[in-house]
Amino acid sequence: MKVAILQMAVAFGEPQKNIANLYRMAEAAMESRPDVLLLPELWPVGFYPQPIRDYADPDGRQMRDTLAKLSNHYQVNIVGGTVANAIGKQVFNTCYVFDRNGQLAATYHKAHLFTPSGEAEDFEPGNSLVTVTLDGVKCGIAVCYDIRFPEFTRQLTLAGISILFLPAAWPQTRLFHWQTLIRARAIENQIFIAACNEAGLGPHDTPLAGHSAIIDPWGEILTEAGEEECILQGNLRPAIRTQIKETMDVLADRRETLYLSQPKK
Repeated sequence: MKVAILQMAVAFGEPQKNIANLYRMAEAAMESRPDVLLLPELWPVGFYPQPIRDYADPDGRQMRDTLAKLSNHYQVNIVGGTVANAIGKQVFNTCYVFDRNGQLAATYHKAHLFTPSGEAEDFEPGNSLVTVTLDGVKCGIAVCYDIRFPEFTRQLTLAGISILFLPAAWPQTRLFHWQTLIRARAIENQIFIAACNEAGLGPHDTPLAGHSAIIDPWGEILTEAGEEECILQGNLRPAIRTQIKETMDVLADRRETLYLSQPKK
């Protein structure tokens, strides 16, 4: 599966400018005919202008329409980063996934909200893990802060995913955490991770880390970006995962009943 990661430099609070940039980058990425386009977290507005409700897309309609037309035009699967999605009185940080025909294949609301930034005060958390099958490959969705919770990725792995798609808006000050966590989640679950971070500046001119990457199930970095806006391409070969699991099948050696028991005092 060929994946193109669009590491966008998002214009803060300017959705129309970001949509135009998405079209430009998608056109350039499609020259290499990828199977999947992956976008960053909150790409239409950045992470995140306040009050976020003023920037939220009612029921995600405009952004769903934008992504559906793009996927249908290029006949490509799109893991659409996330958008600020107003449903009734609540705003969710929502990832939409579209198949090659422009049909909505999955919807995931970010489950773990980053309390240090106040995200939990402005967004409603999702309450479901989501998998989606793209071109016959079972995939999972996580967003940014979700990657700090190993139980989350493990549950998706136990549900049968081979690839985890991770949109993010991760700051440069915690770049080491980003690089460490995405490799750790890949190694311990023996899955591919395609991680798309933003580039440029976030709120209050906070530098974002960039360094989008594709990690294989052995923890090897197949490709990694720098800090600038770019398109990152990688080929995820299922045979690699099969070979690794034949060498060391970590999941087969789990002792789940032990983990559910209480430690002795």
